[in-house]
Parts: sequence; structure tokens; C-alpha cells
Amino acid sequence: MADQRDDRGAEGAGLTIVVIPTYDERASLPTVLHRLHEAVPEAHALVVDDDSPDGTGELADELAATDSRVHVLHRAAKAGLGAAYVAGFRWALQRGYDIVVEMDADGSHAPEDLPRMLAALVDDPPGTAADVVLGSRYVPGGRVVNWARYREWLSRGGNYYSRVALGVSIYDVTGGFRAYRRGVLEDLDLHTVASQGYCFQVDLAWRSVRGGFTVVEVPITFTEREQGQSKMTRAIVLEALWRVTVWGVQRRVSNLRRGSDTDSTSTTTQPSKL
Repeated sequence: MADQRDDRGAEGAGLTIVVIPTYDERASLPTVLHRLHEAVPEAHALVVDDDSPDGTGELADELAATDSRVHVLHRAAKAGLGAAYVAGFRWALQRGYDIVVEMDADGSHAPEDLPRMLAALVDDPPGTAADVVLGSRYVPGGRVVNWARYREWLSRGGNYYSRVALGVSIYDVTGGFRAYRRGVLEDLDLHTVASQGYCFQVDLAWRSVRGGFTVVEVPITFTEREQGQSKMTRAIVLEALWRVTVWGVQRRVSNLRRGSDTDSTSTTTQPSKL
């Protein structure tokens, strides 16, 4: 079940790296990295570039050469957002980072919101620390800027459908600005993740809830990109609809079977983590 958090500082969250997948984001990347380090100076950044034709990868190498907080992971070809994030997660885990953040390269996610997200991972007061923090457009205080009305309603509708189908109390399950404790990613069987696009975000949020982790939502401001082209396609939307529907059906079948087993054996079972 997702909780909601307000403003707090980021001190004590742990060694943090922000994973930023890129494909033709040369125009926006320098500004995004500058804003990130203005907001959270101690954070590292990993640019995961899918062989961008516009030279984003080469630019990232130049930026990394002058800033030890910037790292670059080159991939041979464009293979999907989910695969890029999984590759970035593995890179970060292998190098001992405590907190792994997802953030877009196009400036739609405001790095200035990150300190509040990291603060939700801090155990202060004791017993309040989250395992996963979702930057949310749709909780009180969150907002969307410069989106066409149909895009916002498509997003809200997709989130509502996912929430009902999967039985999760998350208002922005498709959002791509989020932070994970390393233990969560280590537990999520990343090698089994096949989903891409927005569906990847739904997949990991649902896995986190099912795994019993504490998931909270922190309000953010999402601003439509000012440069470059949106990567959302009809195929991405259809993949999300199909996978969420399949997961929802599987969940209901599993719940029915558990109920049948309980009735037939007259024993007490643990409640679903959903």
C-alpha cells in the first residue's frame, strides 16, 4: 500500500546514483545534469545511452571526463526503456550504491523534487523510512505542466485501470521518477523483467508491493519536454494495457484459488500483500 509524504531534507539517505536512460537527448542532458547537481550535489549520475544517433553518448563521455560524479554506460542499440533501466540498476548494484533513482533525461522530471523523495527513505523519525519512493503527479501537491488534455486523461485513465486491476493503492503507478533502496532491486529478480515503456514502471511498482516493501508517493511537478521528441508510441500503450490486464487476471485467479484452498482445508492463510 502506498503512503504519501511531505517536505523533508535528504540528509542520510545513503550513497545515491541517478540512472538516466538516453536516446537522442543531447540538447537537454547538460542542463538536466547541472540541475541534478545543484539540487543534490553529492548524487552520482549514470547515463545509459542506447547508441544515440545525435551524439548523446559522446557528449555524456565529455561531461564524465570533467566530473567524477557522472558515469556513462554505452549500449549497442536501442533496446527499450525497461532494458536500459535494468542494465543501469545492475551497474549501480555492482558498485555498491545504496539508493538508485530513475529519472528522465528530457527535463520533464524536476531534480529539485529529488531531495524530498530521498528524505522519504530516511528513518527519521524511526519507523517511517520507505523502501520505494514514487514521484507522483496525482497525489495532493503533484501537478502536470504543459501537457495536452488528452495526454493527461490518458495517463490518469491508465493509472486508474492499473490501480483497480492490480489492487494497489498507488495513484501514479506509471510515473518514471522514483527511488529504490538497493535491497529492493536485489530482491525483485530483475532478470525476469521483460516489460518496457510505462509498463516497466507498473511492473516494478507492483513487484515492490507484492514483495512487502513500503512504497510511498511524494508529490512532484511533471513538465512536458521542451526539446526533442516524445518516446511514447501506440505500441508502448498497447503493451501496458495487455500486460496489466494479464497480471490482473492472474491475480484474481490466484486469489480465488487461495480462497478455495482455505475453505476446503479450514485453515488460516496469510492475507495477500496486495
